[in-house]
Amino acid sequence: MAVRNRMGKKQKKEVEPSPKDTFNSLIIESKNVHTVVLMLDSPEDEILLKACEAIYKFAEKGDENKMNLLALGAIPRLAKLIPHDDKQIHMYATMAFGVMATHSEVRKSMRQLDFLPSIIACLAPDEDIVVQELATLCLASMSIDFISKVEICEKGGIEPLIYLLSSPDPDVQKNSIECISNLVKDAVSRTSFTEMSGIFPLLRLLISEYPIIQHLALQTLITISSDAENRMTLCLHEAHESLLQVLETPEFSDLHADALLVLANCLEEEDNVMLIRESGALEKFLSFVATTSTLSQAQKHATKAITRSARNSEIRQIFHLDNVEKALVVLLGTNNDGVRIAACEAVSVMCEDAASKETFRTEEGILRLVSLLTSDNEEMKEAAALALANLTTANSSNASAVFDVDGVEPLVKLLAESRDGTVANAATAITNLALQEPIRASIQSYGAMTAIVEPLKSSNTLVQSKAALVVASLACDANGRTELRNAGGLEPLVELLNSDDDEVRRNACWAVLVCGKDELTTTELCKLGVLEILQEINQSSQNRNSFSDAAVDRLLDHNAALKYILTGYLSSSDIITDGFYDPGQMRADQKILTLEELNNEELNQHRPTLLINAKRTDGPQMAGISTEDKPIDIPLTGGNRFISNRISVRDKPSSKGKSKGKREEEKLKEEELLQTKAEEEEKNKPWELPYDVLFDAYISEITRNILPLPSTREQVVSLATFVAEKMGGPIHMDRLHEFTWEFHITELKFELKSNIIPIGKIQKGIYYHRALLFKALADRIGISSSLVRGEYSRAWNVVMLFDHHPQDTTGLLFPPNEYIIDLMHRVGNLMRTDSPDATHYESCTSCPHTNCKCCKQLSWYLDHLEKSS
Repeated sequence: MAVRNRMGKKQKKEVEPSPKDTFNSLIIESKNVHTVVLMLDSPEDEILLKACEAIYKFAEKGDENKMNLLALGAIPRLAKLIPHDDKQIHMYATMAFGVMATHSEVRKSMRQLDFLPSIIACLAPDEDIVVQELATLCLASMSIDFISKVEICEKGGIEPLIYLLSSPDPDVQKNSIECISNLVKDAVSRTSFTEMSGIFPLLRLLISEYPIIQHLALQTLITISSDAENRMTLCLHEAHESLLQVLETPEFSDLHADALLVLANCLEEEDNVMLIRESGALEKFLSFVATTSTLSQAQKHATKAITRSARNSEIRQIFHLDNVEKALVVLLGTNNDGVRIAACEAVSVMCEDAASKETFRTEEGILRLVSLLTSDNEEMKEAAALALANLTTANSSNASAVFDVDGVEPLVKLLAESRDGTVANAATAITNLALQEPIRASIQSYGAMTAIVEPLKSSNTLVQSKAALVVASLACDANGRTELRNAGGLEPLVELLNSDDDEVRRNACWAVLVCGKDELTTTELCKLGVLEILQEINQSSQNRNSFSDAAVDRLLDHNAALKYILTGYLSSSDIITDGFYDPGQMRADQKILTLEELNNEELNQHRPTLLINAKRTDGPQMAGISTEDKPIDIPLTGGNRFISNRISVRDKPSSKGKSKGKREEEKLKEEELLQTKAEEEEKNKPWELPYDVLFDAYISEITRNILPLPSTREQVVSLATFVAEKMGGPIHMDRLHEFTWEFHITELKFELKSNIIPIGKIQKGIYYHRALLFKALADRIGISSSLVRGEYSRAWNVVMLFDHHPQDTTGLLFPPNEYIIDLMHRVGNLMRTDSPDATHYESCTSCPHTNCKCCKQLSWYLDHLEKSS
């Protein structure tokens, strides 16, 4: 500006200089991201705003940019700017931070910073929608990690998130529900969510126009409904009504499966079921599952829900009242294997209720289940077999229904399946069906006993247990036992007795008990060592069971010899037959040898084994004569002549001519070869019981002379006299020590070259010899007699006899009395079992005589036997 001076001339106005510390404004433009990150440290708001905005736009372009920003240290700088007073800087910093949080590597770095309170503060109602959107996006991303999930809850992030569920902005809703869906996977967060009344705004999202929001809401409801308390809260908020609204909307078909799962979870509470039923929602739910829905996944979820809920007995009754059985039968007929398998499982649980079992039969559920047994789907067959097993348990009508629809054959075929569950379920169903005799015959006709052999060999304890029950149910018939023997099923059955599993061992004992109904099967079982195993089980207080005791008794009922060896007692119903033997009392832990094993032993000084056998065989025809002592007839070649085995060279006819002598020599060699062959055949011939010709003669004699006697008392006395005569006659008590019976027994052993002595060979016998002979003969002519083993070689017989009746008691029946019959001293004397004489006869320990020679003799012999053994 020009000014005038005094002289009238123009002069320039002097400009005042600017302050030295002032920097003129500068517009910065940079294309280097590193420079922009450094700008975040600027104290000027305008630079900070431009930097935050630039970083937000840069990060939004992709993950690579996010990683670059992470490497340049942008994360801690942005975290400091989130709570900035300038709203624009605050907004862009939050937006940039929210975008960056979507990268997993960036989140790891973020967890090292204390930024969550600043982000949660961005959720305030007065915040800008854009800030809320990016802040919720950040929290949704961070809530994926468990540590951040807990921290969000602790920093108070749940309550503002619940508020934002009602936000008018769908992006805010989406991010908020996504974050909540992650948070409620933690139990503490679930509790906080329901306590803060988050259920109601959550349910309103089910009718959102955005499928992603609906889906996230259902996922959150599925998680929340996993807790019983939350399920109650859901129903109190009428969640079932909202869920049914989703189910009834065809446009929401993609949500039906999740909606059914939530509703199904709610059905697990008895109070909820009542509430849902009263509202009419349960009927709609079942109708939707059975008839309306075409989504197999939804039907599967719903059916599994019914299965879970029906485990509660009260809920089963409610389901039954709403006819859930009919819906399940419909599902059994669908074309989807997953749905049918789920329906089978539901039937298995529902039929624990007796009323439901009846309904399934009337609704043709059994027919559809049987048809599934032949499916190609292994899981299907297992599930169907389980349903049939449960339906037929304690229900004979259902068992008959399975039989009527030809269910037996496919069930038997399932025993050969590879899946253990299928085999176990089929075995259970077969056991249930076998309780009815006509069905049992049908089961056997399809070869069930042969098919059950492999399951008996299974390594799965459940299969072993169920297979043993099948044997127990089918072996009550003779045909079943025969089939099991022929199929080789006895050996694996006996092996199960050694199982460590209590149920397997118990059921195996049960099966053995049933199999022991006939002598042939019992014999085979005993050969496999079943008695020794059962004895071992019974000696263990932990392993012993009622069936193991009964099995031993049953097996011994068909083997009098073993029963006498182990128990020392035979009742009048225990009949001594040919092949009976008595090696003496054995301890439970001792191995019981067979007759053949005893015969193969070297001659020893132990007590001999007494044999009862009047059965003729192709072996020795006289007791005690071995094949070595008998002449062996050998057929000559080219003729029917026989020669003795004692032929020698000196017996050969002489020959004058050389050719004749040569022929005789060849003939002799041929005869010697034949003799050697015959001896080898005799040696390799299976051992046979020696025939006791004398015992056989005893039977013929008493049949002629004693059996015709008019009364049992006379028969008993006469038989006692007969036995005593055959074994040395009566012996006075004081002279018993002079009765050299033990030397006679020793002579017989050496004579027979065997430790086995046929009873008929004994001519000097004492108590236990005579008692055994008496019992054996009494059984042949129908005299009821028991045999009791005592100590010190004592044994006696007890007979039941009626005493005479007074004349005025005609028609009255008096019980018989027990008597011990004297076979040693006063032969034929009948002693009441409760009398002193009987006590003395049973045991010489009560002998009134001082220094009783009888006692000394028996005691010496017992000690001698113990030392010899």
